[in-house]
Amino acid sequence: MDEPESILVVTPHPDDSESGAGGTIARWCAEGKKVTLVVCTNGNKGTSDRSIDPADLAALREKETLEAARIYGLAGVEFLRFPDQGLEDNDEFRERIVWQIRKHKPDIVLTCDPERSYIRHRDHYIAGRVTLDAIFPYSRDHLSYPQHLEQGLDTHRVDEIWLFRPQEPDTYIDVTDHFETRQNALHSHFSQVGLRDPERDERSRKRLAEVGKEIGVALAEPFKRIKMFR
Repeated sequence: MDEPESILVVTPHPDDSESGAGGTIARWCAEGKKVTLVVCTNGNKGTSDRSIDPADLAALREKETLEAARIYGLAGVEFLRFPDQGLEDNDEFRERIVWQIRKHKPDIVLTCDPERSYIRHRDHYIAGRVTLDAIFPYSRDHLSYPQHLEQGLDTHRVDEIWLFRPQEPDTYIDVTDHFETRQNALHSHFSQVGLRDPERDERSRKRLAEVGKEIGVALAEPFKRIKMFR
């Protein structure tokens, strides 16, 4: 595959892609790639604060996401606004993801690994699984959601899939030069991860440093990379 120009990031919750692949997203944006974010849920249950209304939390999390997008320099953000803890492997959700793939026509789709063992957030599993199915075969086949053709969206074949927080990583990306951007984007989601401070930075740096040892760099992020056939 030639150097990718268009990347679609599909994240279950507003902050998941920052914590799982924020340095790599920052690197891609710095390299001039067109990176678009699809946020599947509104995050309206992600809090221990019993005083906040779920609708207010959802609105706050969208604002936080847009600030992270500004920091990265994303090409755009698409909010699907399914309820937090409410994703289902069904036709409605699958069609929405296929629509996004056909609309943006990415070379790469980045999403979370659905195959993590034992304890996992159900939204993560469903988002990853449905996205993989949406890529193949649904986005490819013209008889899958033929109404898209009537709406001006043609079929699309994705070249590669990248999974963050992978069960079995095989690809490591050097994010040493993009740590600052990663942390600023991550802590834009202050309702989830708090404001940025040296202690939190040090914890993040240590985690990335452990991964960096795999390829001999200071800081790295791990992925499972799947090259699609043509």
